[in-house]
Amino acid sequence: MNLQDTGSQCACGCQSGFDFTELDLFIEKVKDMQGNLIVILQQAQNIYGYLPREVIAYISKRTGNTQAKIYGVATFYTQFRLQPIGKNLIMLCQGTACHVSGSQEIEAAICDELHIADGDTTEDGLFTLNNVACLGCCSLAPVMMIQNASWEETYGNLTKEKVLDILNQIREKEAKEA
Repeated sequence: MNLQDTGSQCACGCQSGFDFTELDLFIEKVKDMQGNLIVILQQAQNIYGYLPREVIAYISKRTGNTQAKIYGVATFYTQFRLQPIGKNLIMLCQGTACHVSGSQEIEAAICDELHIADGDTTEDGLFTLNNVACLGCCSLAPVMMIQNASWEETYGNLTKEKVLDILNQIREKEAKEA
């Protein structure tokens, strides 16, 4: 995530708090590609960490797609985020194997420990919880994946105790790096 906030005027003439230079270069590179909207949204999310309103408006002006169409695509695909996320994105599998193996109890433990619900971010910005349909690790059920800008880890055969230990280890690591 590389949130770029410069508070300057963008290339299309609107006043924005975002630097669109990198996004502009990418749009120029893929402008003639059929069905380029999804890859543009993916790149925008890679640059800014999520898809803020200003970025969607800018993409609309640069591509000719209406903002409604862009929001439609961004809300249809679960990979896109319209709100900023925490430094550590917890993706908790709620697929059949995980559900049968106790993912609801794991979710409750995470929510109780972090004082958040599915889709929320902790007040300190350290964690965001997202329930997902499947992580494709059914033999490890229940399972979660945690993504950070510098690493990604999958944790399986979860118990409440194991989840709390993982969260505390991440907190300790973050405190040492701060």
